[in-house]
Amino acid sequence: MQEQELIQQLKQGSEAAFKTFVETHQDRVFNTALGIVQNAADAEDVAQEVFIQAFRSIGSFKGESKLSTWLYRIATTRSLDLLRSKKSKKRFGFLQRLFNDQGDLLYDPPEFHHPGIALEQKENAAKLFKAIAKLPENQKAAFTLHKLEGVNYQEISEILDTTVSSVEMLMYRAKLNLRKILEADGSNNKD
Repeated sequence: MQEQELIQQLKQGSEAAFKTFVETHQDRVFNTALGIVQNAADAEDVAQEVFIQAFRSIGSFKGESKLSTWLYRIATTRSLDLLRSKKSKKRFGFLQRLFNDQGDLLYDPPEFHHPGIALEQKENAAKLFKAIAKLPENQKAAFTLHKLEGVNYQEISEILDTTVSSVEMLMYRAKLNLRKILEADGSNNKD
């Protein structure tokens, strides 16, 4: 089914078209959410919310970008919203018990697994994902979309509603920050 035909059927409320839409994009949406929120249960919740929002708002889709770009934008926004809401919850006392006065993690969270990572690379991937979690939100989103999902800079600029040069700068800063974080973690582990 061609994208324009699918969009028309979605706008008409076709359940079969919605099923096709979900089947086509569910892995990408889940993996994008997982790369940002780094929790499988949360990523599943985000993915469900993304498809519900997409179905409800397909009528406002103007076709100025690809359907997948529009969907990535919703997934990224929902993922970042979830992170923001988790940060603002009143569990601050619990979080304070997890970190020492210098902000170092006293408790290691359960291992994080992303479906795109080979088994022999799990240990390095876990270190990388812990480092990604420390990035500012826009850097985390750009890095996840580009490096984990293979989205090009042009499409990321549409998803994040920014310019390609801004995406290039986000990626540059993300790489610098990741290098610093990983080097700091490596030197802390040698003590």
